[in-house]
Order: sequence, then structure tokens, then C-alpha cells
Amino acid sequence: MAEHPYAEFLGRVEKPGRYLGGEEQQIRKSGAGLACRFVLAFPDLYEIGMSHLGTRILYDLVNGHDDLVCERAFSPWTDMEAELRARGLPLVSLETATPLREFDVVGFSLQYELSYTNVLLNLDLGGIALRSADRGEADPIVLAGGPTATHPEPLAAFVDLFLVGEAEEVLPDLLRKIGRMRREGRPRREILAEAARTPGIYAPAFYAVERDERSELLVVTGPTEEGRAFAVPERVGRVYVRDLDRFPFPTRFPIPYAEAIFDRAAVEITRGCTEGCRFCQAGIIYRPVRERDPKQIVKAVLDGVDAAGFSETSLTALSTADVSCIDPLIKELVPELKRRKIKLGVASLRAYGLNESLLDEIKSVGINGLTFAPEAGTQRMRDVINKNVSDDDILTSARRIFERGYDRIKMYFIMGLPTETEADVVGIAETGRKVRDVARELKLQRMPTVTVSVSQHVPKPHTPFQWAAMDDLSDLSQKVNLLRDLARRYRLELKTHSQTESWLECLFARGDRDMGEVLGHAYAAGARFDGWRERFSMARWTAAIAAVGVDPARYTRTIPVDARLPWDHIDIGLEPGFLAEEYRKALRGRASPPCGKPFGAKVHPVSREAAEADARRLVCYDCGIACDMSEMRNERLVSLDNLVDMKHERHEREEQDRERERTAAPSLVPIERLRGRLNPSKLADDSAFKAAAEAPFTRVRVFFAKSGPMRFMGHLDLTRVLPRMLRRAGVEAAFSRGFNPVPRMSFGPALALGVGAREEVVDLDVLLPNSDADMAGLWSEDDRVREAAALRQRFAAAAPPGIDILDVRVLVQGERRLGELVAAADYAVDLGPELAAAVAAELPARLAGPLQVERPGKAKPGRGLKRATGDATAVDVGAALLHADVDVEAGLLRFRVRLSSDAPGARPREVVQALVGAAIPDHKLTRERLLAHSGDALVSLRALGPTFAPRKPRSEPEAEPEFTGMLV
Repeated sequence: MAEHPYAEFLGRVEKPGRYLGGEEQQIRKSGAGLACRFVLAFPDLYEIGMSHLGTRILYDLVNGHDDLVCERAFSPWTDMEAELRARGLPLVSLETATPLREFDVVGFSLQYELSYTNVLLNLDLGGIALRSADRGEADPIVLAGGPTATHPEPLAAFVDLFLVGEAEEVLPDLLRKIGRMRREGRPRREILAEAARTPGIYAPAFYAVERDERSELLVVTGPTEEGRAFAVPERVGRVYVRDLDRFPFPTRFPIPYAEAIFDRAAVEITRGCTEGCRFCQAGIIYRPVRERDPKQIVKAVLDGVDAAGFSETSLTALSTADVSCIDPLIKELVPELKRRKIKLGVASLRAYGLNESLLDEIKSVGINGLTFAPEAGTQRMRDVINKNVSDDDILTSARRIFERGYDRIKMYFIMGLPTETEADVVGIAETGRKVRDVARELKLQRMPTVTVSVSQHVPKPHTPFQWAAMDDLSDLSQKVNLLRDLARRYRLELKTHSQTESWLECLFARGDRDMGEVLGHAYAAGARFDGWRERFSMARWTAAIAAVGVDPARYTRTIPVDARLPWDHIDIGLEPGFLAEEYRKALRGRASPPCGKPFGAKVHPVSREAAEADARRLVCYDCGIACDMSEMRNERLVSLDNLVDMKHERHEREEQDRERERTAAPSLVPIERLRGRLNPSKLADDSAFKAAAEAPFTRVRVFFAKSGPMRFMGHLDLTRVLPRMLRRAGVEAAFSRGFNPVPRMSFGPALALGVGAREEVVDLDVLLPNSDADMAGLWSEDDRVREAAALRQRFAAAAPPGIDILDVRVLVQGERRLGELVAAADYAVDLGPELAAAVAAELPARLAGPLQVERPGKAKPGRGLKRATGDATAVDVGAALLHADVDVEAGLLRFRVRLSSDAPGARPREVVQALVGAAIPDHKLTRERLLAHSGDALVSLRALGPTFAPRKPRSEPEAEPEFTGMLV
């Protein structure tokens, strides 16, 4: 870690793993022979960006080309930003620690408007001029894409190029073009112009703006004279992939060490949506609906979890329930996930299509709660927004969910929608009450949690509601207070989104280049992470708005339908007048049927026979996106056929497995030999984890070293990393027996972030083919040695970077647990020869006197800079210190500390401070071994043989058990 530019201060920041890279499945390429070096600088924290499917898609897409590279960078939290600025260090990529300014192209994924200040943060810390006009010939090209690139004007002054639409077919060649022209020494302006002639690319510098009289907003009027000379297009058309199967979903992606928000192997199963909700921008800008081949989906899910070792996977789509083959797809996937003990999450469910068998399948793989989105609390309001869901759908689904033992339902709603009345707001809470009443009627043993999550409507470009006003803040505040009162009365969990953050989101969503000036002022005043409640400052933004002289009402009020808009130059592909007609229908309370389904249908057929029996035409909106309904129908039939084939193939595999089990020589163990050792679990009989919680198991003690980036991973990170290692090694873990099963593990004392380890230890309960014989006491020592050697080999092959498997020992039944054994630990501190010599000279005197240090008060929790609170306390280090010496030649201070619970606790850094006379960074420390008592001596746990607790004397000899059965 000494080479990393942040090594000296990583221990001072929260979650150092955000900044290190070096994860499993990371891709590093040398710069030689590359056509273009691209860094995706995600404008949010590592754990957010690493959860984003677009990051995975782009990383795989670009790195899949031998002549291109995609590296990653993420916005640093405030503590890291302060450290970088104090030292004058740049933001660097995770893969090669390269400053952002040294790449050919710096890319941003724009997922929501409140990340815009972080775009500026990454540019600033990356050593790149904030404004496009201020960049020189050597500066990288700044490229942005994602959903909000469809209304890009607030960022026009800061971003060189926007990619409007989907990147798969455009990005690789665009990067090659930019890289080639930069190597040829072509002028920056010429590079931007060449890129602007690429389909889907918008270069703001070549487009003129003027103020529209009707809307009072700055709108793009077309190319400037320079832009016309370069032949840039009048309007920029969205690009999209016609056939998703040409770009299989990536199954290998850097596996986060630091916990990601969605720490799972998620797979995109479709793009686009058939439903046409009028508030939903994604439903418009991702048209047409395109589904992946179910064979590819199942392969992507299973390959992803097998390669990464994740404990959970999920299927993602704008509306999962409306994927044509979702029912048979889940039923085909679940048996494979059960076998692997992998949980399945299903995102974006609707309150229909949740049949009993489908809910049973999802529940069996460990999911105890479901989420769906009625969006509005009354049928009138759902018709206005074109939400194809009824009260009966909601309550029927709730009943089915509760009957199957799910203990949580979460429902998403939007308030502040066009034409909303107080009755519609009350209807949100009433819907929650009715769902809770369903649970009460069922007289369940335990009352489920019903959560109502409510956000504010933000009118978004390219939707029928793009002209609608946003509710003012006082009205929204009154509605929130009303909902809180009702939620308390109805015993609902209520979650609400910040009204002020939504207000700012509206300003940028419908913003023009004036809002870009506001953005610059707010960033200079300290705006960062505005989507994080603890960082958002309304006062900062109102001051920036006042400084620029912008009237925020321009962006929140009703806009005339015939006014020009700041995003009109972005062509999504819709028929002129389509959005306006949908807006008028909304105001009249008229719904439009879903496209791609027969009129009146909600769910898709689950078999070819049912699909062919329904000869009704599929509804088409005539929105302007070219959809071939005949081709769509045929593709769905092919998907259903493929799933039938997969089902038959799976049944054949399962029959072959059963046949092998029948013909294999059974290992018979008397069941009485295991009585009292196998405890029952609290898990349901159909739980995929029940057998792994109750089965005979073998306990193994694994010794490992922890180095490199792993030094900066905490104890909780290890509890995720090691089970992944087991899954990749093909070793099944035993699970805990409570309601939320997790792999059974026991660690030694936790290390501080940054401290390395030469010989750590963890006890794991694993399920081996002959664990029943082990538990029955039938294994010889040779059996244990042989199993341990095989496990060590498998663990070593699957261990992540920074974890080195040293040894494995199969424990004898009844051996003492780790917590009973660990008594002391040896540490080494890298001081360097010069400081080591000085410490060696002073050490005898220090050891002769009292060794005390002052421990600061506890650090205040939160995501910002750590601040000590409370009174400092004096710590007597000498009471725990057993030995200390200095190896001057090696530059090392070595010491031994007692870890027993009856002695005062001394942290290793406190011991070092007392012995050296100054604080030493944690990454200079290494724990060399953990020690246990062996007679009067202390020996390493690795050298310790089987150790048992003294047996209590028995008053009578125990009778031999009577064997009444056999366990196969």
C-alpha cells in the first residue's frame, strides 16, 4: 500500500475501501497500444456507483475491447475531500491511481439532477477546469450520459459532449475517434465537432440559445455559425439498442469490498415499459420495450453469482410484473438459486400479477418483504397518471402476500400530482390502512409492517407532465403533516422525501443555462452531495439563485403547452403532439391502455398455448417509436418455448442427480450418535436455508494473512468477503438458525482499519459430504488432515486479492471456541531504521516508567469528518503490555499485548504511541499472530493443537445409547 498516493491518510477517513480499488474481477490494462483511456467518474459515493447497473454495463462494454480501457473513480466524501485539498493531491482512478486529468476522456453517468455539484467536484479534484471554455488542448474530453442527459442545459457550460440515449452501439467507436484525433494532435474544437456529427452526441458549444417569450426560459435555437460550418445536426436524436441480446448482461464485474447499497448480482432483464405512466420519464426515454432472452437472463444470473459469490441476486426492470415471461422465468430460476442458497429480489413489482405460486417461489429463497408502487391513493388519481392498477389489485396482492408469511409490505406513492385534491392525499394513507386491515382480518400470529413511502411529484422533461406546475413548498409541507397524522392513527410506517430537495430537483430538471450559472455559484459556496439530506443546504441554494438573479418560479410554474422548452432540441423519437395529447387526457381523467398487450389485459400468458389462444391485437400508442407488434408477439412465443426447453433440461439434470445419489454407496451413521448436536431452526419448512441450518456440519479453523487493500477492510467487510469465497470455492456454509439466516462464522478480535495481519483466524461451519460421520466422531486424524488439505487448496484458489490462505485445520467435535482461546497478540510496527534507532535508545526508560496515553472521546457517528465528543480518558498501557523490543536493522518495533477480558484494554495504536512517544499511522502496524495459553506458555493459535474444556465430573457413568435408527 505504500505506493498508493492516499496511503498515509486512509486510516483517517471513513470507509477507506471507497478509494483503493484492487477488488476481485477488477480489470487493469497497460497504457501501451490503447486507442483511448477512459475513466468513468461516477458523481456519487463508491457504494452508490458500484450498485448502479449502468456502471457495470459500461465497464464491461469498454473493457471488452482490447484497444480501450475503462477505469473508475467516484466522488470522495467530505473527509477525503478535505484530506486531498490539504495535501494538494488529485482525485485518482481506482485501477491505476491515475489522476483524472491524465485520461483521454472523463465520463459521467447522470442519474439524477442533485448529483450535478458532484460532477463539478470530480472535475475540480481531478485537476480539470470546470468550464468547457477554459480547457486547453491537453485536457481530457468531458463526456456525460444517462437519463438526465436528455435535458442537459444546466450542465452545458461544464460538459463538452453529451451522449443522448444508450451507449452500447456508440461509445466504443466514439472513444476510438477521440483517442485517435488526440494522438494526431488535432485541435480540441475539431475533435468536439467530429464527435458532434456522431448519432446521439450533443456538443453544447456549437448551439445558440435565446429566451422564449412564452416560458421565459433559455431555449436552444439551433447550431451557431461555427456549428453549421462543422455540419452539426439541427436536433440531436436519441440512440438506442434494437436487440439487447447482442450485448449480453455482464457477469464479471469488480466485486465491492466496501459495502455497496445493493450488494448483489443484479441483472437487467428488459428495457422500456409497456404501461405509459404519465409522470415517468424512464418509461418514455427507454422506449421501445425490449426483453432479453430468458436463457441469457438465467445464465447471467447464475454466472454472476457463481463468479462473485454474492448471497443475493435480483431481476431489474422498469416494471418487472409486465415482462412477458416473468412468471415462468422466476419459476425456472428459483430451483437453481435454492441449490446455491442465494436470495432473489424482484424490483419494480406492480400490484397485479402476483399469483400464489410466484409468491411462494420468491418466499422460498429468503425474501420476507415485497415492494410495489400504487403511486396514487385513489382510482381517480391513478387514472390521471395512467397507472393501470385498481384497489382490488392492491388488496388481493396484499392478502396473497400476507397469507404466505411475508412480514413486510412497502408501497410507493407520489403526492403533488396534477389535479390532486386533499381526498387523493388522504387516499394514500387509506390505502395503507386497507392493506393493514387485510393483515388484521387474517388473524396472523405476528402483525406485518406496512410502510408507505411518499415522494413529491417533480415534472420531468419528455413526459406528458412536463408542462405541469410543481406544488409549492408550503402546500407540500401541509400534505406531509396530514399524512403523518393519518399514519400515526393507522399505525403505518411513513417515509417521506425532502420537499426542498425535490424543489431543487425541479429547477434543474426543467432548467436552462441560467441554472448552470446557479450551479457554479452553489458549488463555489460548498454545495456537494445535495441528494444526501445531511449535506443539503437550502440557504446555500437560495443565495446562489439570488446571486445569479434567477426567478425560481420560472421552473416550477405551469408552462404553456405551445411554449418552446430548453430540451426541445433533444429528439427522443416521439410523434409531435403525442405528449400534449396525453397531458390533455390526464387533465380530463382519462386513462390510456398499456401498449404491447391486448386491450384490457394486465398480465401476460404463461404458456404458448394460452398466448396463441388470445388472438386479440396488441395495443399500440402510435407514439412515434417504431414497434413491430407481430415481431413482439413472436419473440414472446420464442421466450416461452425457451423456458419450456430449459425446464425439461433442468428436470433431466435433477433426475440424473437423484440417480447418482441412489446408486452411490450410502454412508450410514447411527442417528443416536448425532442426537443433541443438531438443533432445530426457526425457519419455515419451505425455506431454502432450513436444511443448511439444521444439517450435520464440520467446523474448520482457517488461518489467513490480510494485506494490500484488505488492510483497510473492516470486520463487517470480512463477514461479506469470506462467505463469497466459500461460494466460489464450492463449499457450502452452514447457516444460523434464526429468522434471518446468515453463514455461521466466528472471528478473532477485530483489527483497526489499515492494520495488516500475518496470521488471522476464523472458525467456519461448513457442510461436507461426510460431515455426519465427523459429528458422530467417526473421522480419524488422517481423515481430518486430508479434508483440511483439500479445503485449503479450494479456499486459496477462491480467495480475494489481499487474503492469503495459510492453513486450514478441521476441528475435533467439542474443541474450545476462538473466544475461549485468544489470550494475547504480537504486533510489529514499521518505523524505518532512523526512528527505530531513536525509539530503541528511549525504550528502556519508557518501559521503566508509567505508560499512559490519553484516549479521546468517542467519535460522533455520521458520514462527515470524524469529531471526538465527550471527555478524554487516561489509559494505562503498561497493564496490558507483556513485552516490547526494537529491531533497529529491520526498522521494526515489536510488542506483545494481553487480550484477556479481565485486564484493562489497550488499543494497539495506543501502545505504539506510548512506546514511540508519537502517533504512528495504523497502516504501519501489522498483527503478526494471535496467541493462546498452552500450559504456562503462550503459543500461536496455528501451532496450538486440539484444546478442550475440562469435563465436569459425572455422578454416575453415562449409559451407552441405544441405537434406534440410522441417518443416511
